[in-house]
Amino acid sequence: MLIDMQHVQLSLNDAPVLRDVSLSLGEGEIYGLLGPNGAGKSTTIAVVLGLLSPDAGQVQVLGQDPLVQPVAVHRQVGVLPEQNGFYGWMTGSDYLAFFARLYGRPHDAEAMRALMAQVGLAPRDGQRIATYSRGMAQRLGLARALVPQPRLLILDEPTNGLDPRGRREIHDVLIELSTRHGVGILLCTHLLDDVDRLCQRIGIMVEGRSVVEGGLSELIRSGHSAARFRVRLREAPPADTRRPTGVSFIRSEGEWWIADVDPSTQPEQAWRELLFLGWPIVEVVRAGGGLEDLYLSITEQRTAA
Repeated sequence: MLIDMQHVQLSLNDAPVLRDVSLSLGEGEIYGLLGPNGAGKSTTIAVVLGLLSPDAGQVQVLGQDPLVQPVAVHRQVGVLPEQNGFYGWMTGSDYLAFFARLYGRPHDAEAMRALMAQVGLAPRDGQRIATYSRGMAQRLGLARALVPQPRLLILDEPTNGLDPRGRREIHDVLIELSTRHGVGILLCTHLLDDVDRLCQRIGIMVEGRSVVEGGLSELIRSGHSAARFRVRLREAPPADTRRPTGVSFIRSEGEWWIADVDPSTQPEQAWRELLFLGWPIVEVVRAGGGLEDLYLSITEQRTAA
């Protein structure tokens, strides 16, 4: 187990911040830590890193107490905080080499070029960081987190500032790290699309408490939260009303049809089957349901209570 937190409590300036937080993350797993602003996610990350000492509960990171063995833990953990600090006068490669020396890792030009290429920054290799766009800086922050060749990655809003193509490229990097190299990834984000694509398990926090933890697909299925889509047709659907299992068309709104897709059904497969059946699909747009509805229902209920 890379992270094992059990019933952690923490107060700052006599105000309770973490009331009861539990979280477990294994090797090769991508875990989504979700919750509204102020739920305690950043404080939870600080406890995992040994930056804050909990008042109660147990914390093990890589099998060790991060407060007792901070150096041993930090050498195996890569971190991308939401707010990054960069030395604008350095080139990207020089910046990574600086951190590689701190970690005692190879810092030759070839190793740094490989890191830059891994996050899609190869064309910016000799460019000063001060000239980077926000998305480029975010990629560089991820490359820095990869410098120690970590067993555990902790990422706070890793796709912040990236365009859709950039987000997909970073997703691919994270999936490869988890599946091929066994890296465990704790992903803290408000982008539910990122969680939908990347995470096997999630935890939802509200007001300093862990209220839900488990497998993403199982939680969606147990919540009976079908994914809703708007499907635009070029013309009326065929008279044959056969439809894939798990797809229900609720109503039509002109050329748009509203469809619910059961959690056990892959939407992409459903659209392929409909095309095979002669449905003249032009466009499909996500319109809610799934993880979004699960998250909103849980956080709204808990906040109201």
